[in-house]
Amino acid sequence: MYKKYVVIGGLIACAIWLSGCASTRLEMDYGTSHKLSKMNQILNPDAEKNLTPVEGINGQAAQVVVDKYVKSFEKSSAAATPAPSYGVGIVMPSK
Repeated sequence: MYKKYVVIGGLIACAIWLSGCASTRLEMDYGTSHKLSKMNQILNPDAEKNLTPVEGINGQAAQVVVDKYVKSFEKSSAAATPAPSYGVGIVMPSK
């Protein structure tokens, strides 16, 4: 009688142990939301197949836009650095 409970308990323990090897629903869908959001952001998936040159803006205007973009990242001496904050609602003056 005692052996019967040991065997049944062993089978139950093995079943529980082996169920840990099964893939979960989370593992099967892992990365799906990222792939879906990436695909939803693509307006024209066949755009890479269109090899005609893009027209509509001349070179001088494009260069001005690029120059303004590059200059926007330069540090200006007039820009003040924000004071560091410690805690909630407490702002310490910078030196």
